[in-house]
Amino acid sequence: MKLAVLGREQLDELESWVTELFSDVPNQNLPKLRWDDIPAMTEAELGTQIFVKPVMDMRLLDMHFVYADEEDLWESQPAKYLSHLIGHEGPGSILAYIKAKGWANGLGAGPMNICPGTSHFSISIRLTEDGLKNYQEVVKAVFQYLAMVKEHPPQEWIVDEMAKLAEVDFRFRQKIPASRTVSALSGVMQKSFPRDKLLSAQSLIWKFDSDAIQRGLDYLRPDNFRITLVSQEYPGNWDKKEQWYGTEYKYEKMPQEFMKELEAASKATSSHRPSELHMPAKNEFVPSRLDVEVKEVEKPAVAPKLIRNDVNVRTWWKKDDQFWAPKANIKVFFRSPLVSMSALTAVTTQLYKDLVEDSLTEYSYDAELAGLEYDLQNHAQGFDVTVSGYNDKMAVLLEKVLIAMRDLEIKNDRFDIIKDRTLRGWRNFGYQQPFHQISTYSRWLVAEKGFIVDQLLEELDQVTADDVRNFFPQILNQMHIEVLAHGNLYREDALKMTDLVESTLKPKTLPAGQWPLRRSIVPPQGSNFVYERTLKDPQNVNHCIDYQLFTGLLTDRANRAKLLLFAQMSDEGCFDTLRSKEQLGYVVQSMPLMLTAISGWRVLIQSERSPEYLEKRIDVFLNTFGDNLKNKMKDEEFESHKTALINKRLEKMKNLNQESGRFWHHVTSEAFDFELGKSCYLHTSEHIY
Repeated sequence: MKLAVLGREQLDELESWVTELFSDVPNQNLPKLRWDDIPAMTEAELGTQIFVKPVMDMRLLDMHFVYADEEDLWESQPAKYLSHLIGHEGPGSILAYIKAKGWANGLGAGPMNICPGTSHFSISIRLTEDGLKNYQEVVKAVFQYLAMVKEHPPQEWIVDEMAKLAEVDFRFRQKIPASRTVSALSGVMQKSFPRDKLLSAQSLIWKFDSDAIQRGLDYLRPDNFRITLVSQEYPGNWDKKEQWYGTEYKYEKMPQEFMKELEAASKATSSHRPSELHMPAKNEFVPSRLDVEVKEVEKPAVAPKLIRNDVNVRTWWKKDDQFWAPKANIKVFFRSPLVSMSALTAVTTQLYKDLVEDSLTEYSYDAELAGLEYDLQNHAQGFDVTVSGYNDKMAVLLEKVLIAMRDLEIKNDRFDIIKDRTLRGWRNFGYQQPFHQISTYSRWLVAEKGFIVDQLLEELDQVTADDVRNFFPQILNQMHIEVLAHGNLYREDALKMTDLVESTLKPKTLPAGQWPLRRSIVPPQGSNFVYERTLKDPQNVNHCIDYQLFTGLLTDRANRAKLLLFAQMSDEGCFDTLRSKEQLGYVVQSMPLMLTAISGWRVLIQSERSPEYLEKRIDVFLNTFGDNLKNKMKDEEFESHKTALINKRLEKMKNLNQESGRFWHHVTSEAFDFELGKSCYLHTSEHIY
């Protein structure tokens, strides 16, 4: 048993509490269990292939190798070297090669600990339709790449680069909630790391160990793995059913001819394997400027400053004044009424966004490794571009993203693959757990304009590559630009990046009267509306209810204060009653509801009970809670709830991203009520297209 305690009190005081509360826990001196001599797979299981038919429409190839437990090798972490090379997405990588062939959309690789003494090394590949047909060629490409890696002795410069990036990431890692911190630490304490390196042992690379890397690489061979292929289409003759869920599958030895081809691929010399497979180049995005000018401030600024405001652009800027990390967030909002004129334009914009991301995969991967990321999001008012991470080379990545948006070259084969991936993703939406689906519909019902997945699917089939080629220049031709620059950036930096955005895209002025409006439909006072949908998955035994009570306009501060206090007072009782006592389901949530223009309170329950029954139980809870509030709640208890809410509202942000998110919400909502605080935007981040 391991215990982690985190608090503001002095260590002596924390220690006294631990002694008082936990001294009576008996130590039975049980030995730690290990399975060093028991392999993760037997000879009978190696060299097999498993074909699985999923509920959702997906194509996934998994390669599982028996691997060593490397917990004791925490100083060198050789599996990270292998994961870095096999999972790389830049030029020369497995993914770049099989993606160019039209066989795959994504790849991930890394060790997976099964139990002390036993591990797997897994390579997971998201296949295209053509990749499914050629899955054996994909597996061969993996072994051809491994053969290339084995030709080169372990590269110390790669480990040095990884170590530097790990050190920078560890040094400037953002804070996380205390509960997650102690939960993670108590798990780490179970491992055999030195006690003075519990925080850093898993994060840092301490030395280069060529022999350990070579031993790890030796496990990745054709006679030491098996395949799992997940698809609704192939092979079609599943002959077994899994006993608990009834999943159809087929289990067999890999064909001998295929195994011979893999043996040959694993030993292929440079003249017998694709020239496109090669080692990665040095990462040009490794940050070199990590200096931060720290200044004493009496109190952090509540709001960013508006440093540019004209007909084309608004720029908001705040120099970080509390986290003091060499990081920043640049958020750009392109307002355009074209993206949501119809479900057809929403679909076309989605495909454009996905194609831009697809074109940037190889370039952006090194930046991502170096702690610099970008994100594109399309929504009802336009689309957002975000670049976040170390500010050193932020402008370089931002410019590359903007140029990719402006000069996108759409290849027909990649368009077909992206369209197919979008189609399957939207079809799969209806097979998610009900509580993941229901919020989309409840937001759509009160949105002035928007489109749900069913409406988008109706339009997707008719969209062509030429439609996207013709449409996206129209979006970029006329827009309004809103920028937030927040972090280790000076005013001049923010203005330069704004100029970069404007000069790269050169959009015409979009008059304010043509900006997409953010409005909500306000249900009439006293109304009681029910919207019902039937789940697509007939095997799912669950129901879900999203019970919403609307209390007024979001701009009414007094109403918001009462609403937040009500949510604070009812939260514990709602969960205790509906989840713990009545056991209506595992998913029971209550929370304040802050939408585009209206506010309210909601209860969400996923349960095998019918929605009608769940609604009655919520009504009973509210009536009981109301009676207790009127007749039984003492003034002291009421005041304690107020104090708790005030403390929550005054709680400091944990990291730069949290504060950026709060600023961005108030900017894009166009309310600019920066004193509103964080609790009011927790449930408004998802978009309706």
